[in-house]
Amino acid sequence: MTALRKYQRLESPGLWRGSATDQRREVVVAFQEATLVLSDPRSEMALTHWSLPAITRLNPGETPALFSPGSDAGDELEIDDADMIAALDTVRRVLARRQARPGRLRGLILTVATMGVLGLGLVWMPGALVRHTASVLPLASRSAIGAQALTEVSRLTGQPCATPLGRRAAQALAARLFGETTAVQILVMRDGLTRSASLPGGMILLGRELVETPPDAETAAGFAVAEAARTGVQDPMVPLLEQAGLAATFRLLTTGTLPPGALSGYAERIVQDAAMAVSAEVLLPRFAVADLSSTPYAFALDPTGESVLSLIEADPHRAGSPRPVLADADWISLQSICSE
Repeated sequence: MTALRKYQRLESPGLWRGSATDQRREVVVAFQEATLVLSDPRSEMALTHWSLPAITRLNPGETPALFSPGSDAGDELEIDDADMIAALDTVRRVLARRQARPGRLRGLILTVATMGVLGLGLVWMPGALVRHTASVLPLASRSAIGAQALTEVSRLTGQPCATPLGRRAAQALAARLFGETTAVQILVMRDGLTRSASLPGGMILLGRELVETPPDAETAAGFAVAEAARTGVQDPMVPLLEQAGLAATFRLLTTGTLPPGALSGYAERIVQDAAMAVSAEVLLPRFAVADLSSTPYAFALDPTGESVLSLIEADPHRAGSPRPVLADADWISLQSICSE
């Protein structure tokens, strides 16, 4: 430290007292590496050491100068040597500047870190809140929100097709694929939807082309099974809440209801967005459990079969579904569900 080296041989007399009740006594004041040493002038024994960075001047601008080893210390040193006073003031200023730099650096680091944490929070918190809210919603709330979502989607697609025999056939298809006690509903949408989609509450939506165009029920069944597999990978409540936004999600978490208008734009997302891809490793076990061949579904996705070879070559029922998907009468009714 240049300023300190300049004064390391400097000494001066001074008057020191160790506390407010002590008598002042003569001392020799001298610089060392990081301390100011006060010594007995007769014995030359050090009486005390003051840390240079902590030294405080009690009467700036006055002479004799009064110094203390700290703002709340009881020690007091009186010096009237102009060179020593100037030296102490200079060294104190230099040390103060040296100490301020790490403080500023720490402040800068703290500010950057805080901004980083806030930035991460803004990125991470919405997703975490959405996932947490979706995971704690009771079945009744999920069904109610699913009904709201269906109303919103129906604005673009029209109401689900619903001839009496067609509805019964859709229920039979759900029971065949997911079990007699299933809560899954299969709904055929009149317009706009050309593929499958899922809504909270166990609703699987099929575009009418999926039941009207294929020669048998295997393709429609495959889309329903794939959609059920997709909901196992991504809860359909998650994209719904992402669309609703952070404020609506927080309100749902705290009150159990979504605010009016929260689902604005959700119908467009369902109709226009491509379905999330699901791997063959996830899909094939679902087809196996449903006693359904995956090949008709695969060719419906890609008539060339090139991009879906895994669904064809690893079909759990390569010889065809081991039992009928629907009775002929039910299949005809399902194909006619939008005929009214």
